[in-house]
Amino acid sequence: MISVFRNPHSVFPMSRRDFLCRAAGGFGAVALAGLWAEEARAASADPLAPRPGHFPPRADQVIFIFSTGGVSHVDSFDYKPKLAADHGKSITAARWLNKPGQFQRFLIRPRFAFKRYGKSGAWVSDLFPHVGAVIDDVCVLNAMKCDSDGHDKATLAAHTGSDGFARPSAGAWVSYGLGTVNRNLPSFMVLAPAAPYAGAQTWGSDFLPACHQGTHVVPGKDPLPNLRPLTAGADLQQMELDLLGKLNHKHLDERAADQALDARIRSFETAFGMQREAPEAFDLSKETDETLKLYGVDRGATTGFGWQCLVARRLAERGVRFQELIDVGSSGNWDSHGNMADHERLAKAIDRPLAGLLTDLKRRGMLDRTLVVWTTEFGRTPFNQQADHLGREHHNLCFSSWLAGGGVKPGIVYGKSDEHGILPAEGAVHTHDLHATMLHLLGIDHERLTYRHAGRDYRLTDVAGEVVKGILA
Repeated sequence: MISVFRNPHSVFPMSRRDFLCRAAGGFGAVALAGLWAEEARAASADPLAPRPGHFPPRADQVIFIFSTGGVSHVDSFDYKPKLAADHGKSITAARWLNKPGQFQRFLIRPRFAFKRYGKSGAWVSDLFPHVGAVIDDVCVLNAMKCDSDGHDKATLAAHTGSDGFARPSAGAWVSYGLGTVNRNLPSFMVLAPAAPYAGAQTWGSDFLPACHQGTHVVPGKDPLPNLRPLTAGADLQQMELDLLGKLNHKHLDERAADQALDARIRSFETAFGMQREAPEAFDLSKETDETLKLYGVDRGATTGFGWQCLVARRLAERGVRFQELIDVGSSGNWDSHGNMADHERLAKAIDRPLAGLLTDLKRRGMLDRTLVVWTTEFGRTPFNQQADHLGREHHNLCFSSWLAGGGVKPGIVYGKSDEHGILPAEGAVHTHDLHATMLHLLGIDHERLTYRHAGRDYRLTDVAGEVVKGILA
């Protein structure tokens, strides 16, 4: 049996007779025949069939939420009274705009007040009062770090684990490793009004089979265009697809190594299922007024982050394995260089929906098996070039993220930055560690989820990553 967590292309049987026959054509012929055999085996397997993980999972699915542009940690979830007290004081920064050196800069106080929330007493700024109200269900990571403070690279790393090259996204890896539990819907879906920095690479499959890439859903009246059938009725369409399927499978049997055709057949089958199930999943008309209000959605609305969060809950109910929600694209986002007041507008758009999603999942008994992750590509500098500067620059050395549900300890703050929020002081969590932990909660050993490509085994966490055991329930 082929391991589900190794590229099935990497192992194939060859008898002694086959080897001797093929050797007659030289070792080049052996290699070519081997490639054919590999592809034939891959084509015979169902890449989206549901598969077990390496060990019992704590979560069955992931809702990964990404706020584009770099949310300031010291203005959101990392309370720094010393930063406020030392406002305007000069410090020497060892890094500025991703360059090492000695830079004289001035500390800038947070623009927003902080309060304690919940039984945990966690500090949350006035930007996120609704998230503060559910903070006892949340695990805040206040010592996140990544390797680059460039938008494209840091965004790519947050999604794929690589800041230098396009690699499969986390959602594609999860789809590849675990398959799908609902063949009528994609295993990986992305709800986003626009792409973030790095574009569609953030939900791509790269060298993994194309069936694992994210399906981009654009909020609006027609979120999945061209989904409605052109035939007169479902019965006629079913007959057409059955005939097409027989012809395609006959063609495929004669050309066992044609993976492109196999993938196309499977995409047709999924598309047909989506025509039946997707319209109902995106139809919010039967949701109660109370539920719509919980997410901040007006009846009849088809856009907005509240719409994205409510649809995400509905897709999770229907077995979509991995979802990503992106609030804004590569412009008009959290990249508040000039004025941190921009954060207020952006936070208001996502605060209620985020809290509504956690509340709704919990009351439906879904939060225990659904891992919700909120992050951004990096934080923002607690200092700037002038003491009266209204904005903040990119800061990858320390920032905040949070998780909820899916086997994570609720109501804790893990990790701590220094007194000014410049560097991690304890409990640092790298992007690779976050990915390793996400996979672990899904029952996957991140070191064993690999795919052989271009002569080496690749994985989401590259050659790094440690599971953050301190946050596991």
